[in-house]
Amino acid sequence: MDRSATPIISLLLLSIVPAAVAILGLIFYCVRRKPRSRDPTKRMLLDWVTRVQIIEGIAQGLLYLHQYSRVRIIHRDLKASNILLDKDMNPKISDFGMARICGGNELQANTSRIVGTYGYMSPEYALEGIFSIKSDVFSFGVLLLEIVSGKKNTGLYRTDSLNLLGYAWDLWTSNTTLELIDPILEDEYSSKHMLLRYVNIALLCVQESADDRPTMNDVVSMLTNEAAALRSPKQPAFSFVRNTVTSTSSTGKTEDCSVNQVTISILEAR
Repeated sequence: MDRSATPIISLLLLSIVPAAVAILGLIFYCVRRKPRSRDPTKRMLLDWVTRVQIIEGIAQGLLYLHQYSRVRIIHRDLKASNILLDKDMNPKISDFGMARICGGNELQANTSRIVGTYGYMSPEYALEGIFSIKSDVFSFGVLLLEIVSGKKNTGLYRTDSLNLLGYAWDLWTSNTTLELIDPILEDEYSSKHMLLRYVNIALLCVQESADDRPTMNDVVSMLTNEAAALRSPKQPAFSFVRNTVTSTSSTGKTEDCSVNQVTISILEAR
């Protein structure tokens, strides 16, 4: 990493208060625990207004890294556990260990060493090693869906897909998007149109082609300006894994797959 960027990254890291907690724990704690174990205090912390504050704070932070920092920084590992919250629920982007600096007008680069977290990685990065500001946009879209739904991206849902992206797309195309929304928010009726808007923005961020995705400048504008028109999203990346496996089996060929990314070893006698 370019040494000239060290002070900037250090400054960002120093802005994280010691008492910050990961957003992952707060969101999934409230919806994954058994009813008897739920903490009503923590549930109350994640009302719609607070989630909007968190979402917009993350978006503004990424916009700073991509556009307003002295050097352009691509985070490359944006995920729920790398978003910390202070006592006032202000989000801080953390863990710049995998971040890369782009000089001048450089917007993308290529690497043979792919690092990051599957589920948040864009398809061009996961499959070809190409990363750009649009890779961070993809990760932000996944994170936005997780915050709105209270669900992890890696999970089994009632759809043809194995992840949250496919589940969200399935509901979007069947005009039942509100089923995606975290049940904790179901009493906030006045916010439902905004909930649908946020899902739309998230789906724009996780589109297959990087060229189709908005920049973080566009995302911030869409989040903060309700009058801004939104495009209809195209099908997300990695959204129909099960269909792919099924079509492969129907050809008569068998393929060994691992849903949880664990390596499968097959022993055969000589």
